[in-house]
Amino acid sequence: MEDHKDEFVLILAGYQKEMENFIQTNPGLRSRFPIHIDFPDYTQQELLAIAEQLCARRQYQLTTQARLTLIKMLNPPAGSGEEAFGNARTVRNIIEKALRRQAVRLVAKPTLTREELMTIEPCDLPEVLG
Repeated sequence: MEDHKDEFVLILAGYQKEMENFIQTNPGLRSRFPIHIDFPDYTQQELLAIAEQLCARRQYQLTTQARLTLIKMLNPPAGSGEEAFGNARTVRNIIEKALRRQAVRLVAKPTLTREELMTIEPCDLPEVLG
């Protein structure tokens, strides 16, 4: 790395606490990574917008009740393992699970409307994050 430092960029990304622990594992690491950029977590409204955008890209939409359920999921109670909440990645995982659950829910129906195929109901959202 040192011999090609003018031609090489290495980016390390992760959660602040874990990255700090990693940097501390070797005294020489901190000097090799002098630039640290912290990005704030998304707000609940930003996470909801991300979820809606992920749905819209695939031509799905959340019902009003599904949207309210998702908002509750995006605001985990204190002490519920918030440190494991992965922000936008968690939202993507929730939506991907919801799409799979919706497909399983609909597969048994003999006939479907276009609207049913495009709608995510509260029962499609996973019960637990993770």
